[in-house]
Amino acid sequence: MKVAEDQVVEDDSSFQDDEESFFQDIDLLQKHGINMADIKKLKSVGICTVKGIQMTTRKALCNIKGLSEAKVEKIKEAAGKLLNVGFQTAFEYSARRKQVFHVTTGSQEFELICLLLEFRTGKTQLSHTLCVTAQLPGEDGYSGGKVIFIDTENTFRPDRLRDIADRFNVDHDAVLDNVLYARAYTSEHQMELLDFVAAKFHEEGGVFKLLIIDSIMALFRVDFSGRGELAERQQKLAQMLSRLQKISEEYNVAVFITNQMTADPGAGMTFQADPKKPIGGHILAHASTTRISLRKGRGEMRIAKIFDSPDMPENEATFAISAGGVTDAKD
Repeated sequence: MKVAEDQVVEDDSSFQDDEESFFQDIDLLQKHGINMADIKKLKSVGICTVKGIQMTTRKALCNIKGLSEAKVEKIKEAAGKLLNVGFQTAFEYSARRKQVFHVTTGSQEFELICLLLEFRTGKTQLSHTLCVTAQLPGEDGYSGGKVIFIDTENTFRPDRLRDIADRFNVDHDAVLDNVLYARAYTSEHQMELLDFVAAKFHEEGGVFKLLIIDSIMALFRVDFSGRGELAERQQKLAQMLSRLQKISEEYNVAVFITNQMTADPGAGMTFQADPKKPIGGHILAHASTTRISLRKGRGEMRIAKIFDSPDMPENEATFAISAGGVTDAKD
């Protein structure tokens, strides 16, 4: 017998246990009185998990066609029953943090990482290297995973992945098959692609481990020019970064974004040693968990410096760019 869309399903045998998945599927709301028709409305705007409801304001939910204030309150209440929306001890949170994955290149924390760079310092080379290293088995039982690459500057080159795959002795075709690539043409298109990303992460839960955007600000600089459009640009940027943070936390996936440095006209007044600042202002700085700046050294040498991090001290490391991607520097 076909189940009507507005029928509430009480049988929970088909639902994933939270112990088996990092996120809870939004279909779990059926157990708490939410009908399938309303769940489909939530999915239509990219809300596919219970935590996604917690991360969305009541105002935004009410803007979804077909959801009244009363329905939104009922949905919020149901989500609250499935999630710990209150306080927890630091010990409990520490146990939760152990589920966060790690990567082998760059800042290792699987959260929102922003790479700040001068021209030709290796940011795209590092992005390509991460496409491969994220697929390799690592510490603490990490088995590797798929990658999504959003390219805003037309710098993605599959042949580079083949060269890097050779270095790590992994199959070319397998590496390329595990990277989903999209070219973004406007800042609006870049935002729209994030809806696809969230849907893909939900569809293949636990399979994708890394989202790369190279670079985050390129299209914003084109679409918004001059001081007259600066406020609108920063507002749109803040919305995108908020979306990235939610996707990262919701699906336990790393977000690796690159950005550019620009000359700071006011730096000369403060006698700074390096008169450059990252594009995007404080909004981008505050949204990033760990920021790493790159600068050129001699020849193919590059210097990476931890620019800002909540759990790592300021430090520098030297690396090199080779045919096999980012490698250790040789004396």
